Amino acid sequence: DIGVNTGAGPLLQSSLSLTTSQLEIFFGSLNLFAMIGALSSHYINDKFGRCKSFIVAALIFIVGSVIQSTAINYEMLMVGRAFVGLGVGFGLAVDPIYISEISQASHRGYLVTWSEFAINLGIVFGFVSGLLFATVDENVAWRYMFALGIILPCVVIYLASFVMPESPRWLVTNNREEEARTVLQSVYPDGYNVNKIVYEIKDDIKKEEIAEHRHGWGVILHPSPAYKRMLLVGVGTAIAQQAVGIDAILYFMVFILDQS
Repeated sequence: DIGVNTGAGPLLQSSLSLTTSQLEIFFGSLNLFAMIGALSSHYINDKFGRCKSFIVAALIFIVGSVIQSTAINYEMLMVGRAFVGLGVGFGLAVDPIYISEISQASHRGYLVTWSEFAINLGIVFGFVSGLLFATVDENVAWRYMFALGIILPCVVIYLASFVMPESPRWLVTNNREEEARTVLQSVYPDGYNVNKIVYEIKDDIKKEEIAEHRHGWGVILHPSPAYKRMLLVGVGTAIAQQAVGIDAILYFMVFILDQS
């Protein structure tokens, strides 16, 4: 989405006669809608499982991409933007949870790194879409570019429906231990005692429930020194990643290059 908007922005502004402020709101609103999507994702995530959450996120993104690519005015464009943002926030909230719950501890950092790599690869794909439609009439080029956003979410829906196993932790939480064992047997080496992992998951869930009832928000608001360091690194990194304004630079890259 970021990569596509870099090339589509000027075309979009010219095609729909958008003011500079309208284009800025269109670009910047994605993160606002993504925050709402991330904050609201926990209900479906916990109620229906991680795989179904991926499907919901992909469907929301597809709806947004369709509305954006067929928009005939600014209002319709913003409705599509809202759906795209919700889908982005929803998906990014589910992704690290699923990786941490489905993989062995020794592989989690490696897999999360690939997740970050995939985000940047997606931005490159977006840039390439601008190159593909460089010779197409500007009134339809940006529509094709937005429509391309439908492809990968469809792949996600297929994978989440038929390939990806459900999170063992979610299965154990919902008293589906036998299914959790089956998933763990496919993840761990042959002959590995997955009952031990199931027991550890149950014990971990129990400890979390006790801590939640005993401390509530106190763990966050009044953390121990060790927990405070973890919060500073985890939350601080996420804030710094956005606060540097890299999204804005990418969105307006074409304008910056043109003016320079």
